[in-house]
Amino acid sequence: MAKRLTLYIVIGMVLGILVGYVLNTSYPNGDETLAQIADTLKLLPDIFLHLIKMIIAPLILATLVTGIAGMGDSAALGRIGGRALAWFITASLISIGLGLLLVNLFKPGVGLEFTAAGPVGDLATADFTLRHFVLEIFPTSALDAMAKNNVLQILVFSLFAGVALSAIGETGAPIVRGCEALAHLMLQITDYVMRMAPLAVFGALASVIATKGLGIVVTYGVFVSEFYFGLLLLWIILLTLGGIFLKGRIFLLARYIREPLLLAFSTASSESALPKLFEQLDRFGVPRRISGFVLPLGYSFNLDGSMMYTSFATMFIAQAYGIELSMGQQIAMLLTLMVTSKGIAGVPRASLVVIAATLTQFGLPLEGIALLLGVDTFLDMGRTATNVVGNAVATSVITKWEGMLQPPLDPDAEPPHAPAHTVADGRAGLNLDPVNYEK
Repeated sequence: MAKRLTLYIVIGMVLGILVGYVLNTSYPNGDETLAQIADTLKLLPDIFLHLIKMIIAPLILATLVTGIAGMGDSAALGRIGGRALAWFITASLISIGLGLLLVNLFKPGVGLEFTAAGPVGDLATADFTLRHFVLEIFPTSALDAMAKNNVLQILVFSLFAGVALSAIGETGAPIVRGCEALAHLMLQITDYVMRMAPLAVFGALASVIATKGLGIVVTYGVFVSEFYFGLLLLWIILLTLGGIFLKGRIFLLARYIREPLLLAFSTASSESALPKLFEQLDRFGVPRRISGFVLPLGYSFNLDGSMMYTSFATMFIAQAYGIELSMGQQIAMLLTLMVTSKGIAGVPRASLVVIAATLTQFGLPLEGIALLLGVDTFLDMGRTATNVVGNAVATSVITKWEGMLQPPLDPDAEPPHAPAHTVADGRAGLNLDPVNYEK
């Protein structure tokens, strides 16, 4: 199963599209039975994502604490953090700038004269100010941060805990060993949870296609295809920048991250790919002290696909309503998106929240978000996969930059298996009564 997971995920994607299409054509639009079937199919990805969220907090805490404590050098920690942020800011500027460039070049919204499809809800009321973002970085409780899977707050607590454990030395050694064991445990649980990934992919795609149909992609075909073309360009740019540091090994990285990439694309969730991405970067040669620090940081500051989408979609709405924005306004928008797009990983439809905040600030029609809701799921798949590529490249480049990249391991190696059919047959450790014991 572990060796063929990629194949099973692809099979799940194809079957999901086929089953969704058959259901969509077999029932009339708005049919209650179809809605119930789609809702039942959606149970599969929902269960999968619940299990993934169960893993996220303890995995990030354990990997961060062991990584920072194992580094044993606060200066190295600061240097790695500085290099990571420099890379993230550069990638953010490239992503948002590319989105603005392409949307001005293609002008997908010009002449469409869309009207709002319905109420937007309370997206506009979401507090996405700079003050709110800064306060949200710092946890009031480590347990609350873990309960809510707040990656940024877990990162801050783990940073303090890792540096403190490094400072107290042998006194904290048992805690460090405990965190190392916890990290291994969570990765082993990840392997079990991943067995359900093909079913989750099948259910997610079948549910979406059944309710919305393949026609929705055709309806917004120009916008969707131009956005995906932009994502392709962004992939090329990111992998080329990575190749400058990693040389020919960048192609090997692409092979190692194929499974987390497919998971992210098909479930439209960055969280679903994180545990598997940790495992594959381990095998690629990235030590846990680097990935355990840089990856969670990247999940808050380096969402390249989401950032490109915010600039592309905001300008698309402006064009659809015939509103001209000057170059100065677009540059101001770029800088605004640089701030508001941080820390949005794991927040449902967070990109739409960022777009709503930007539309309000620049006096654009907020109801324009309704234009995106129909195809947001399909767009989310592409931008989520791009987030995974961006973070994998960033983590690998920083590891190479630090001179810590290790020889790669087999990407398809079998994970550890729980003992089965042993000689003891489940009776290990028992002091059995010979009268009742039968061989």
